[in-house]
Amino acid sequence: MRITRRSKFAALALGLTLLAAACGSDAKKVSEASTPASAGPATTAASTASSAAAPASSAAPGATEAPATTAGGASGGTVTIGVEQEWDCMDWMGTCGGSTYGAWSVEYFTTTRPYDVVKGSDGVWGYKASNLVSAEPTVSTTGGKQVVTYKLNPKAVWSDGQPITSTDLKYTWNEVVTGKDIYDTSVYRDVSAIDDSDPLTAVVTYSKANASWQDLFVSYGIYPSHLLKGKDRNAETKDGYTWSAGPYVLQKWDKGVGATLVKNDKYWGTQSKIDKIEEKFFADTAAEFQAFKAGEVDTIGPQPQLDAIDAINAGGLPGKSVVDAATGNVEALWINNSVKPFDDVAVRQAFAYAIDRDAIVNKLFGGLGVKKAVNSLNPPMLAAFSNPDAFSNYKLDLAKVSSILTGAGYAKGSDGIWAKGGQKLSFVLKSTAGNKRRELTESVLQTQLKAAGFDMTISNQKAGDLFGTQLPAGDFTVALYAQTATTLNPGLSTIFLSTNIPSAANSNSGQNWTRTNIPGLDPLLSTVDVETDTTKRAAAAKAADDLMAKEVASLPLDPLPNLGFYGEKVSGDFSVNVVLGPWWNINTWTVKS
Repeated sequence: MRITRRSKFAALALGLTLLAAACGSDAKKVSEASTPASAGPATTAASTASSAAAPASSAAPGATEAPATTAGGASGGTVTIGVEQEWDCMDWMGTCGGSTYGAWSVEYFTTTRPYDVVKGSDGVWGYKASNLVSAEPTVSTTGGKQVVTYKLNPKAVWSDGQPITSTDLKYTWNEVVTGKDIYDTSVYRDVSAIDDSDPLTAVVTYSKANASWQDLFVSYGIYPSHLLKGKDRNAETKDGYTWSAGPYVLQKWDKGVGATLVKNDKYWGTQSKIDKIEEKFFADTAAEFQAFKAGEVDTIGPQPQLDAIDAINAGGLPGKSVVDAATGNVEALWINNSVKPFDDVAVRQAFAYAIDRDAIVNKLFGGLGVKKAVNSLNPPMLAAFSNPDAFSNYKLDLAKVSSILTGAGYAKGSDGIWAKGGQKLSFVLKSTAGNKRRELTESVLQTQLKAAGFDMTISNQKAGDLFGTQLPAGDFTVALYAQTATTLNPGLSTIFLSTNIPSAANSNSGQNWTRTNIPGLDPLLSTVDVETDTTKRAAAAKAADDLMAKEVASLPLDPLPNLGFYGEKVSGDFSVNVVLGPWWNINTWTVKS
């Protein structure tokens, strides 16, 4: 199991967080929006944690919201974090650095970015200028080109006391677009130049209009040019680094065991109240919960696996917990539109009416208060750029299944399975092996679909095989996995533009694994990518959602809620940031004496 970050969307092997993740994994990279009415936030454990938001604080390394607040403790001391999955490396822009837990546990504590991710009082996620900049970045047009100007905070310094300058932004951009083995170059590749002649002003010129310009520098943070220029960036950072532009400095990474971070005395924001963060790695969710319950760790942010849900429902957990369905995650039945029988839109529509999606979600997450299916292929946090009700008409309706399939020339055989021209409505469902939550989902699906006249068999695969070869090659009919947004900009074009169907034209690297090619969809998704007028952009995104729902490009199931648990030793405002994770504001916490 491994949580990874990908481009606009990342496929989660195990189901938390766009591209392909590995065994039992999840990914990292797109975010934005409010909790849909169908999947509201829930709270469990010793006391209730609200998901209402507060204004962002410049003291925090990332975004802000303000749910469950505990009585303050003393400054100083140590907080111990239980980390479910160890990261592969700490070169965050390299392909080895795509771990979500690595970002949550180290990257966001030690890097800086022009924008923080925040949830507003209306519950909608958005960007807010961070304390790296002295003013809101501005967007203008010069010579027909989009230009973004960043004014840097003169107080911003690296942990060695050297100022953070426009040259650092230029260096970071240049590494992404010219470096080898880079995780994702989205947004960066559309920048044509960065003027760093003024150390406190970075003028970024784009080669074409880019509506996602605020994503620049958010995912990877800023790298120090004065320490890395002329060196092998990956070699200098992959095993850890001593520099920091955040509230903490990495002291050590003991591979296979954990990591230690200490307070950055040179941080220009509000100094952390906690002196040290100790992090312990766990191989599975069950062991992580056991350590939390025993007080061996103070906080955890587990994946929503069945053993985590069982631990929550069993009670007896210390402190507070937060369960929030307004996530960047969408677990769905991803349909290969190019193979029989699902190359027929009538079959896809009948398939959607054959499933009680609410019943599945309630069985999985009802104990957490999440009981309704998600109704968009955009994640809940991107509700501002989606129609959260696009698929809401698809409820279990066997009369509609019969009407649609009969009209398409199908008839039920003596075995109760629909068939046409001697070809039964039979298919194989693929997912990741060893995932109990998905196995339960498959079992329920198989029963429901059989009752509706579909013959479904199950063939679970090693995550590396499924995401590494089978899905990209189109070697599947229907697959169960999650896509996760990790920035606050919509990015369904990555996985649904017809030009992104793997082919010789894109060196078979396209991520439209479902081979979706719906007339009229490409122009809508392209508008979402380039339109800088928010109203027009949102309208195009919602129209795209409606079209994908009409054609049942794929079928969304559940939002995979974000989880955060906070023990009795720590105090503060506890919440899970949709991008920055469950410890995004740890530098504002205190330790109880």
